[in-house]
Amino acid sequence: MAAFRCVFTLLHKSCSTTSFLIGNRSYKRWVYPTLRELYKRKRKMGPQPPTHRATFLEWNFQAELFAFGKRLGEDFRKDLLQRAFTHRSYIFQEEMKQKEVGIEDPQLGLQDNNELAEIGEKLMSRFLKQHLRSGLPRFPEEGICAIHDYLMNESTLADISKSLGTSDIILCSDFPVEEKTLAVTLKAVVGALAESSSEDRAKEFVRDFVFMHLAGKDVNDLWQVEDPMKTLTDILKREGRGEPEPRLIAESGRNTILAAYQVAVYSDKQFIGIGYGESVSIAVEMAAHDALKRLFCTTENMKPLPFTLDVNKAANSSAKQNISIHEWSTDKVQNLVQL
Repeated sequence: MAAFRCVFTLLHKSCSTTSFLIGNRSYKRWVYPTLRELYKRKRKMGPQPPTHRATFLEWNFQAELFAFGKRLGEDFRKDLLQRAFTHRSYIFQEEMKQKEVGIEDPQLGLQDNNELAEIGEKLMSRFLKQHLRSGLPRFPEEGICAIHDYLMNESTLADISKSLGTSDIILCSDFPVEEKTLAVTLKAVVGALAESSSEDRAKEFVRDFVFMHLAGKDVNDLWQVEDPMKTLTDILKREGRGEPEPRLIAESGRNTILAAYQVAVYSDKQFIGIGYGESVSIAVEMAAHDALKRLFCTTENMKPLPFTLDVNKAANSSAKQNISIHEWSTDKVQNLVQL
């Protein structure tokens, strides 16, 4: 009898495409009916809640830790990396399981990541401020702190942590993993890297994955001056210049829903900023914001942030804080930059 080939079509709920199995004469006749019955039962069960990968039979925690370090190109100490991914809730959960089966004093031999998270948080906070001051020397210290708080925000760190693939490795009691757990784990990973390699290596990690989160963002949106016209007036006064004078230079659609006004701000008959808005008051406020951006060198065509700056150079060039908005003046900023 001539050889023949049978094509069996297997439909899977989780896959939008159709996969095929190519068989031959020795292919068992019971395989297709069995797979078809399993597929029917799976559909009958309906959608299942998500489960952690640790519940799978082929789960290998040590292999996942090794692969995590290699994906990032970092050399972690095995015990420190395992500790960084072990949350306190997981240890408590395992202890309760052992107590339920009669073990009065369970000894798991595991340590949670709280201590490493504290080390990583301090390193991240210190380095981010140094890097921001180095990249934005004319930006007021209040703005530096606002950007720092945005980067250290729980939601931001959780987003970065999840993008690195930590949610599939974390040992914790909650699933899906909460934002707080993801953020703490990222801090612990930074702390583990600092203890495994060096602080410089951990700073490079923070620069490449956390500081890089500012790419494509406007730093002015992360810090809003409450009263831009008053702030601008105080700065010009400290510099011995005249008060800002807003002037309406263009308008269209007056008394309509499409009204637009263009206002320019002058000081001592010199142009210092321009703004647009649907009313004159809004246009004046936007013009004051634009004037402050020009003073701080944070306009749309500003020099890009130094995402590849050497970590040692950032630490040496930003030993002091930036000038506060309440003391800001061009002379003080230039003196600070020269130092």
